[in-house]
Amino acid sequence: MKYELQLKNIKEGFRKDVERLSQQKISNCYQCGKCSAGCPVAYAMEYPPTMAMRMIQLGMHDRLMSANTSWFCVSCETCTTRCPREIDIAKVMDTLKIMAQAGKYKLSDNEIPIFDWIFLKSIELTGKIYEIGMIGAYNMLSLNPFKDVFPMGVKMILKGKISFIPHLIYNPIEMIKNIRMFKRIKKKDRERIYEKNA
Repeated sequence: MKYELQLKNIKEGFRKDVERLSQQKISNCYQCGKCSAGCPVAYAMEYPPTMAMRMIQLGMHDRLMSANTSWFCVSCETCTTRCPREIDIAKVMDTLKIMAQAGKYKLSDNEIPIFDWIFLKSIELTGKIYEIGMIGAYNMLSLNPFKDVFPMGVKMILKGKISFIPHLIYNPIEMIKNIRMFKRIKKKDRERIYEKNA
């Protein structure tokens, strides 16, 4: 694939920002392609991991931040394990997600961050995934309230596959620990981003 780089599309310091936040030496990547070859979701990404790493090196900030690449990463760490330069590519993808959220970037598919937020909120509130609540919230926020409700959703409810009542963690101390853990993680993410923008 041939790229034509234009100076207006390049953000100076983008690579350094990602390297600092992820604590990974992205400039060490020599484009062997092992990360993309092993990635189970590379087929669905706008830019597979190898390409994303190169885009970071070249400072192609806007193009990469508005792509679905980091959002499709499932953090399986196959790329990290296979990298001959020992770059934690999964951590780089997480960093790109955090930067995209902080920068309020519009994605080509805006439903991905909505699902990500609802999924984490479900775990934070109930300690587990509350399927029907998650499906309902996702459908409402993605402005498609009846998506997958008929006939599949009704069948699953009638067969008892999905419960209207969330399965809570019965140990309240565990629940409090989970909520505190989520708050600590959110705070650390915010601090990293504010530190970057300072």
